[in-house]
Amino acid sequence: MKRTFNALLLCALTLPASARDTATAIFEPTFKSLQVLDSTNRLGQPIIRANNSASAITVSFDELAEDNRYLRYRLVHCNSDWQPSALTDSEYLIGFNEAQITDYALSDHPLTHYVHYSLTIPNPDMQPLVSGNYLIEVFDEYDPDKVLLQARFMVDEGAAGLDMAVTSRTDYDYNSRHQQLSVRADLKGARVENPYNDLKLVIVKNGRDNTRRILKHPLSIQSETAVYEHQRELIFPAGNEFRRFDLANLDYQGMGVESVSYTHPTYGAMLTVDYPRADSRYTYDQDQAGRYFPATIHYDDPDINAEYVETYFTLESPQLPTDVFIDGDLIIGENPKMAYDESLGAYVKVLLLKQGMYNYQYITSSPENPIEGDHYETGNEYLALLYYCPPTARYDRLIATDIIFSGK
Repeated sequence: MKRTFNALLLCALTLPASARDTATAIFEPTFKSLQVLDSTNRLGQPIIRANNSASAITVSFDELAEDNRYLRYRLVHCNSDWQPSALTDSEYLIGFNEAQITDYALSDHPLTHYVHYSLTIPNPDMQPLVSGNYLIEVFDEYDPDKVLLQARFMVDEGAAGLDMAVTSRTDYDYNSRHQQLSVRADLKGARVENPYNDLKLVIVKNGRDNTRRILKHPLSIQSETAVYEHQRELIFPAGNEFRRFDLANLDYQGMGVESVSYTHPTYGAMLTVDYPRADSRYTYDQDQAGRYFPATIHYDDPDINAEYVETYFTLESPQLPTDVFIDGDLIIGENPKMAYDESLGAYVKVLLLKQGMYNYQYITSSPENPIEGDHYETGNEYLALLYYCPPTARYDRLIATDIIFSGK
């Protein structure tokens, strides 16, 4: 969803042995900078509105290479749990379920050579026919069984309506460490026969898959409205604002950058040293909810003009009894686990990143986060997805979506 969500990372949601890993991911190290965006709003979620002919999503990525290759893609329709549905290709698509990626360009100016690819859905070759969850799989036409990368998006049919509210006055605490949602689903146009048992409400915070909450039943049904409130799944740790850094200009130190240097064959950027802030007072900052955006001030088109930079993260902290990871869309396709350097007394990590504006956080493999902390004032982006899943259906319909922002 925004992006996103790196299941290779944290495995906070453990998949059953038979389940397929369908998280947005890169499987070949030569591919970088995968983004899945609303085509008209880069801060939007990757959702196609079925009742809006202008609505579309764009998938873009780079391959570190000297020349293009013939890449193709296909779509997999999934149920609400992101596992493939029982539908055949012809039941969920208009067109053939395989097409070539024809929109590509070679990098221009960067020391690191790459090819930038992009595709938009729907397009004349491929149009989703039903609502629900979709997975794009990209592969080389000479090896169709080997998926190089994959990306999630959704199609919302808009048959129902959602009304969301968020508060820091929760069933756990009052203006402290949590935020609580309430959701009302207007089902007038949806023709839901058994709303108590056949609806599934999914909530995702800041596009992070490890925050996903599933509500299988509403608290009550009031006339044609399903009410979700005062349920444990609607209470979230408030977290903290994402940290930020700016690599758009390599001639001087941007926000969050300590130094920039050139060492053959590429640039390196040392980020400002970070520290745990769980025990610090909350500080407001308007972040991008974990997203990143390619950018460079010297050229007009960051898709092909932006440089790749070896970016050094340092988190000064005593060694913790749990693993520490970098989180945010920047780690799609990367190993997010940090290493502890005893000589520095810090966790360290190096990532090869495209110039741009970045958000990130530090998280651990334990339920509590001793690094970032939780502050009720934190600005968070909550996405609600309402699925209609009757037991006799062959797929789960996505009948409504909504987004609400918490904090200041």
